[in-house]
Amino acid sequence: MLTNATIVDIWRPSEKTAALLYDITLILCGSFIIGLSANIKIGGPVPFTLQTFAVLIIAALFGAKRGSLTTLAYLGEGLAGLPFFTAGGGIAAFRGITGGFLVGFVFAAYVAGLLAEKGWDRKIHTTILAMIIGNLIIYIFGYSWFAYLTDPAYAFKWGVYPFIGGDLIKIAFATALLPGGWKVFGYFRPAE
Repeated sequence: MLTNATIVDIWRPSEKTAALLYDITLILCGSFIIGLSANIKIGGPVPFTLQTFAVLIIAALFGAKRGSLTTLAYLGEGLAGLPFFTAGGGIAAFRGITGGFLVGFVFAAYVAGLLAEKGWDRKIHTTILAMIIGNLIIYIFGYSWFAYLTDPAYAFKWGVYPFIGGDLIKIAFATALLPGGWKVFGYFRPAE
């Protein structure tokens, strides 16, 4: 079994140029997946989306460096005007009440990816803990900015509380996917 690696490292080419192209492809595809997940939304003022799930699962699959670079690429694409934020694209998303969540994605991706590299995505209990930690990081950044722009009670009522149940469901889904993925793909990895 690979150590200090993530699931996508199972197929990563050993040749340097091919490995770089592999990583770039992962980052670009992952950033588009995160962007598309922003468009699956319910409610507001901070809508329920699949972004947190996409950020954390991609980070666990890609690792700290590729996971955070993927999230940075996603933010860059949104800043460039692609409709990758819940309110569309552009700088206004960072100035609005969801801006803290967007910034929190980068830090959550790094931490979740780092934990996956340490093998936390290979067991159910550590996967649950890694996903909770990632969500808490997103909540801290998101809530702090939202509270700064509005007030703490309003920010908790609309920016944290409604998402706890949905995030627990996302954590359960990630927990079903990640350790199981290692069991399936770990057996079929190419010879070293």
